[in-house]
Amino acid sequence: MYSDLNKYTVSINDSLTEVLKKINDLPDVLTVFVADLNLKIVGTITDGDIRRGLIHGLGMNDAIEQFMFTSFSFLTQGENNFEKLKTFRQRRLKVVPLLDSKGRLVKIYNFTEIKSILPIDAVLMAGGEGIRLRPLTENTPKPLLKIGTKEIIAYNIDRLYQFGISKQHITVNYLADQIVSYCQSYQNHAVRFDLIHEKELKGTAGALSLIEHFENEHVLLMNSDLLTNVNYEDLYITFVESKADMLVVSTPYEVNLPYAIFDTNDTEVLSFKEKPSYRYFANAGIYLFKKELIGLIPKDRMYHATDFMNDVIASGKKLIHFPIRGYWLDIGKHNDFEKAQKDVLHINWE
Repeated sequence: MYSDLNKYTVSINDSLTEVLKKINDLPDVLTVFVADLNLKIVGTITDGDIRRGLIHGLGMNDAIEQFMFTSFSFLTQGENNFEKLKTFRQRRLKVVPLLDSKGRLVKIYNFTEIKSILPIDAVLMAGGEGIRLRPLTENTPKPLLKIGTKEIIAYNIDRLYQFGISKQHITVNYLADQIVSYCQSYQNHAVRFDLIHEKELKGTAGALSLIEHFENEHVLLMNSDLLTNVNYEDLYITFVESKADMLVVSTPYEVNLPYAIFDTNDTEVLSFKEKPSYRYFANAGIYLFKKELIGLIPKDRMYHATDFMNDVIASGKKLIHFPIRGYWLDIGKHNDFEKAQKDVLHINWE
């Protein structure tokens, strides 16, 4: 997505030379959007449109509306555009505008940079002290520790943005000023941060009660100290198709027992398994849920994500888990931090 929309728009009264100059300055997209005098987008022009127009007899002095393509694809502000996105992918469109109700340009989505447009607000929990990583966290909050060339939290911010999740709420407490300053100067200005200050730590889900407004009907809550390339679109599709109220991402956990294990009836051995292995699914610290569930969260006490899951089950709602298929690491201890430094060089972020 782009913040400087003027670079990608031309006026319907501009000359073809001006249009060519703008297209030449946009080698990644080679497309400009044509606005009328009321700033309504009325067409697009690519280098191919100009080439075809010249072949068919148009000249450099002809009006640009004779070159432009008027049946262009677009997204509409305030709508769930996820279904439209599927058709855009099938047609392999690279650049699509987001228009408001009057047809004016709001954003430009470049699908060479992002993978999807998910109707989700994200909440990243970044208020913890990171005690197990001291002395690294004595003067630096854990989310701002670097893995390779980037801060831990930056991998999550950028990954969410890749899937079109640009509204990101960050909960802060310990060394909060550093995280606030970091977000205010973040290099990707298309990400919109909402900093939530926890005066007292409220647990891994309690800070949700402090957020006054969510733009979307679905909320994704996650720890900011995770290193993961989870596919958020697969996660969202699974959530919707399962008609779930809440989804928790899970990671497989293998238990290998070194002994023969008996199946017994009192003292009688009925059967046994030699050195069996068991697979369990553990909580990976990423949750997707319907916004309406926030009403379950108390405002006056500590409240963890595990409490949230229990309350969802107790209220008769549907909770499912999503086994992660990519990379996942909870950077909680020094050996995790050291492992992340090695692994990050080989993680597939595509």
